[in-house]
Amino acid sequence: MDVLADVLSATKIGGTVTARVHASGPWGIEFPHLPTATFHHVTQGTCWLRRPGAEPLPLMAGDVVLLPAGTGHAMAGAPTGPTIRFDDVTRGHHGGPASPIDFPGPGPQTRVVCGGYRFDTHASHPLLALPPVLLLRADPSARRHDLTETLRMMTAELADPAPGSQTITDRLVDVLFVHILREWAALRDTSNDDGAAWWTALRDPEVAAAVSLIHEEPGRAWTVDKLAREVGVSRATLSRRFTRLVGEPPLAYLTRWRLEIAARRLRETNDSVTRIANTVGYTSEFAFSRTFTRHRGTPPTHYRATHRP
Repeated sequence: MDVLADVLSATKIGGTVTARVHASGPWGIEFPHLPTATFHHVTQGTCWLRRPGAEPLPLMAGDVVLLPAGTGHAMAGAPTGPTIRFDDVTRGHHGGPASPIDFPGPGPQTRVVCGGYRFDTHASHPLLALPPVLLLRADPSARRHDLTETLRMMTAELADPAPGSQTITDRLVDVLFVHILREWAALRDTSNDDGAAWWTALRDPEVAAAVSLIHEEPGRAWTVDKLAREVGVSRATLSRRFTRLVGEPPLAYLTRWRLEIAARRLRETNDSVTRIANTVGYTSEFAFSRTFTRHRGTPPTHYRATHRP
């Protein structure tokens, strides 16, 4: 089981390019706080990322920056100066990202591709517990070939749109998100408690195998002994390494993932609570309801009533 793919499917991530900026004069765009992740890719020139309470961050051609929590911020041609709200910039602007937002002037040209990722706001997973800003500096090395090639294809498709371009760019943005996460995790000091430890867990053969088993068969009556036998280590070894890397014991993670699946099915299906409980490994609706209420703060029936689309 590909755990990352399973998590991304469960959280329903989907991406799209929202705008392209072509600027050769003074410019600044203020992006609001939204329940989406936001990315910017500088394809030409230089600019600045400005966030409240943080030092302005210089960006140059080839850089990619991701704001996972959709924090309000500004992209601008200078570290200080006025900005225009994104809604005001795009009001009356037709053609979407195929038609760039222009800031004409006599200065050097800067080009930026801006986009976002939509999350299921009810879903969560520690694998996506990311820092406020993920910055990947331009790097022509072969190690970043996949990321660089995805950015190149996305930029080329936007520059010369054809029938189906929207579908192609949306899919490329989804691929881009995974490459950004991979590259960031490879560069991080995994001793920091910022989500990178989870990526270390996925590179640990036995822990990754145990997590994969949980994702592959969440309804199975797992015990730590059974998981340890399946992955070929002792119970104590698996428990110790799993807890250190994942951040919680194996059975606690099993419960978390079961309830994530159950909550999604409560939101999206008409399956009975009993059927959902059985699917995720509970033989008793009462036991499932008690566990769900303890973790989610509300009984399954009430959760369904208040969280249906």
